[in-house]
Amino acid sequence: MKYIKRDSYIKKIMPYIGKPIIKVLTGQRRVGKSCIMRQLCDEIKERYKGANTIYIDCELEEFRHIRTSADLYAYIDKRLEPDGNNWLFIDEVQEVDAFQDALRSLLAEQKCDIFCTGSNANILSGELATYLSGRYMEFDIHSLSYREFLQFNQLENRQESLTKYLTFGGMPFLVNLELTRSQVFEYLKNVYSTILLKDVVAKEKIRNISFLENLVMYVADNVGSLFSANNISKYLKSQHVTMSPQLIINYLRGLTNAYIIHKVQRADVGGLKIFEIGEKYYFEDLGLRNMICGSNASSDIHKIMENAVFLYLIQNGYEVFVGRSGEKEIDFMANRNGQRVYIQVALTAMDKKTGEREFGNLMEIKDNYPKFVVTLNDMIVGNDYKGIIYCNLADFLVMEI
Repeated sequence: MKYIKRDSYIKKIMPYIGKPIIKVLTGQRRVGKSCIMRQLCDEIKERYKGANTIYIDCELEEFRHIRTSADLYAYIDKRLEPDGNNWLFIDEVQEVDAFQDALRSLLAEQKCDIFCTGSNANILSGELATYLSGRYMEFDIHSLSYREFLQFNQLENRQESLTKYLTFGGMPFLVNLELTRSQVFEYLKNVYSTILLKDVVAKEKIRNISFLENLVMYVADNVGSLFSANNISKYLKSQHVTMSPQLIINYLRGLTNAYIIHKVQRADVGGLKIFEIGEKYYFEDLGLRNMICGSNASSDIHKIMENAVFLYLIQNGYEVFVGRSGEKEIDFMANRNGQRVYIQVALTAMDKKTGEREFGNLMEIKDNYPKFVVTLNDMIVGNDYKGIIYCNLADFLVMEI
């Protein structure tokens, strides 16, 4: 299996190494959390001579006996060195019941530096958040960015490479496969089943699995569309399926907790007022989305483009909203470190009507933050129109903004 370093994540986490704070790596299954944690383990062995590293993978048979907080603490305590040069790594920590009790005790005793991964957002809620408030740092791990996809697969930034990324997505394991629909989608089908059963059905105690699968397909087919639980409920009634809006909300929350989809709320451009009704959903991985839909990327390319831009933003640490300016909508309004960018996504801006809409919506925003119109493959001389940056998707996805 190929082993490729993801330096951007390592650099984010390294400043917290040796500090009395738990490092929690969260994200969807198979996006590379375990690999990044092993890379951190290697970094520590190089940096600290004689480091005693304890590595627990809660999904392996070897550690199957660790099922409670007491089991976890007892296993670790036996392996700690008295000199304090101890480093603890726990993969998929949510598999251990009440794991937070053991972590809280180990942190208080200052017996080791603690790192762990989790594939469900619930690990950072409830008792963990209460008991360890201010004593853990969360690091969001995502599927490969387009830039990483090119690096992993040794590809140049050209249209053919972009098409592969938009079709197959950014699961790191794909570097070990031929990038063909048959191989990639068969692998992604197994990943999807694991996520759904372990991180959604089991964790959220969902009974109607058939409806859950249909809901995921509905979301996949409506990526980037504004919708609400009430609208979904009405649609289902037209299909002779009765499901309450509250149950739909619960199921959507389960999917977001497993990081398979992300909810994006609408916000006012001027005052950042959050609108409670109407949101959009995007997938963590484009390949999973396409496998679920069973469609070619070319058939609904605009949805996939939007999803790719959304992923670029969260991979680069932005908090993302759908912008609302009067009656106009901005595809993405993204904030990071007190700065903001606005982005419109379109297949092309070369025809007059589309250009007027995409550029016009942005020109009505009077602040001086950067504004972008991102298209599929328009090539023009110059890349600025009345202060709005105009670029194709392949170039945008490798930019630093």
